[in-house]
Amino acid sequence: MSAITEPNVSSTSTTAPPRRRRRRDHTYLFMALPAVLLFFVFHTYPAIQGILYSFTNFRGYGDYDFVGLRNYLQIFQDERALAAYRFTFVFAVLATVLVNIIALTVAIGLNGNIRFRNFLRGIYFLPNILSVLIVGFIFNYLFANLVPRIGEALGIAALSRNILGDPQLAWTGILFVAVWQAAAFNIILYLAGLQTIPYDLYEAADIDGAGTWQKFRNITFPMIAPFFTINMVLAMKGFLQVFDQIVALTGGGPGTSTESVSFLIYKGGFDGGQFAYQSANAVLFFIVLVVVSLAQTRILQRREVEA
Repeated sequence: MSAITEPNVSSTSTTAPPRRRRRRDHTYLFMALPAVLLFFVFHTYPAIQGILYSFTNFRGYGDYDFVGLRNYLQIFQDERALAAYRFTFVFAVLATVLVNIIALTVAIGLNGNIRFRNFLRGIYFLPNILSVLIVGFIFNYLFANLVPRIGEALGIAALSRNILGDPQLAWTGILFVAVWQAAAFNIILYLAGLQTIPYDLYEAADIDGAGTWQKFRNITFPMIAPFFTINMVLAMKGFLQVFDQIVALTGGGPGTSTESVSFLIYKGGFDGGQFAYQSANAVLFFIVLVVVSLAQTRILQRREVEA
C-alpha cells in the first residue's frame, strides 16, 4: 500500500505551485534571519571594527590616527608579547599531550566490563560541567593552604610552599587544573569512538593470540583515529586560548611569568591603554590559530589514512 502512495507524495512536492514554493522559502528565510543578524551584530561587526582599530593608535578613548602596520611590526620586537607566545605554545603542547594520554587511558578503562561503569562515567564527566573560574578559585585556595600543609607533613620541600607564588613553578599549577578539567570532555569523545569498534575484531584477535598491546595498536587506535584527530585539534585550540585558569590562579604572575597571549590581549587592551596595539595582537593570534588548526588537521588526517 505504501509503495503505491509514495510516488503521489513525491509528485505533490515536486509539482507544488511556484507561488507556494516562494512562500515556503520566505518562511525559512524569516526563521534564519534573526540568528544571522545577531551573529553579525555581536560577532562579525566587532571583529571587523577590531581589525580596523589594529591599524590605528586608538587607546580605547579619545581621537586616533591611522598608523598602518606599525602595531603589527612592534609585536615582533615586544619581548613581553614574544614571552607570552612562548608560554602559550609550550603550555598548549604539554597540556594537549597530557590530556589526550589521560583521557584515552581512562576511556579504555571505562569502556571495559567493570562494576559501577555508568556511575564512574558520570563522576569523570563532572569537571566538564563546572565553571572554569570557580574551579580555578577553589584550586587557588588548595595550592595556597592545603597543599603546603600536606607537603610539610610529608617532608616534601617542593610542596611546602605555594607553587603559584613561585615564578618557576606557577605554570605547573595552571597546567594541572587545565588538564584535570579538560580531560572530562576528551574522555567522552574517546568513549564514543571506542563504542563504534565491533567486538568481533577483538574476538578474532584473541583467536590469533594477539596480546593487549597488539590489539590496541592494530585495532583500537586505528579505529578511533578520527576521534583522536578531533580531540587533538580541539584540545590544542582550547589550550592556546587559555585565559580563565590564569585569571583565577595567578593573574598572569608572579610578574609576567604566566601571561598567555589571550590574557595579555585582555590586560593590555582594557587596562593598559593599548587597545589598538592589542587589537593587532588579537588579529595576529587569530591567524596563528587558524594556521595551527589547519596544519594539525591536515597532518592528523593524513595519518588516519596511513593507519
